[in-house]
Amino acid sequence: MNKVAVTGSNGQLGKELQQLAVRFPQFEFIFLSRENLSIDRFEQVRDFFSSSRPQWLINCAAYTAVDKAESEKELAFRINAEAPGVMAAVCKEYATKFIHISTDYVFDGTGTVPYKEDAFTNPQGVYGASKLEGEKLVLREDPGAVILRTSWVYSEFGKNFVKTMMKLMSEREEINVVSDQFGSPTYAADLAQAIMQIISSGKWVPGIYHYSNEGMISWYDFALAIKELTGSACQVHPITTSQYPTPAKRPAYSVLDKTKIQEAFDIRLAGWRESLRTCISHLQ
Repeated sequence: MNKVAVTGSNGQLGKELQQLAVRFPQFEFIFLSRENLSIDRFEQVRDFFSSSRPQWLINCAAYTAVDKAESEKELAFRINAEAPGVMAAVCKEYATKFIHISTDYVFDGTGTVPYKEDAFTNPQGVYGASKLEGEKLVLREDPGAVILRTSWVYSEFGKNFVKTMMKLMSEREEINVVSDQFGSPTYAADLAQAIMQIISSGKWVPGIYHYSNEGMISWYDFALAIKELTGSACQVHPITTSQYPTPAKRPAYSVLDKTKIQEAFDIRLAGWRESLRTCISHLQ
């Protein structure tokens, strides 16, 4: 039976893949959390491969604390760049197909049309720089790998914008949300489904791909939709990025062009609103 190993299995995407696994009985899944496989312990990674020899590896593990990364550069680069490079090298050695998750933060956000996979990268912070370096190392060590860049990920699990907004809206009478940063949300359940579609498609086309839900919105629009779908009475006010300073700079525009993944793997993209509705119904 084909083995699928998933690192970072306690994160949002890892948890969604765990939920999906029952629908793919043709695969044997090995879910690896930080407790049983820390990706920055390179010997552990090699030992795992020599004993388990998976046919696929999906790397959902990452250092994702965007602001904290500014002061923890070394750690961010070890987890987001060095570790994926090591995994890619080991995958190539064992002929394991590697899917690595990356981010819209590799772009500087000055674009005005959706970013294609070959668009100019220019990360504005440590997190984005570490993820971009990870992409480069992955493709250098294993040119047969697939890299999926995604954006604004949320789910029923872990910490994310949707859960934070729902909590704040239940506690406060009014909140402020940034209205001048634009992108596309990604429901982690949809991304997990796309990954399994790639794995079970029987075709493997290496390279970088973009994936998110359809539609462009601001964080403020996102918050308004959450308010509407939860029936909250909280007042939501738009503010500018300059009114909400953070240690790391966020891309002002990070909409991804998803044409390539749709054509290569025949993947259907859900609209952001229908996916948000599904997630909120599960949370409620």
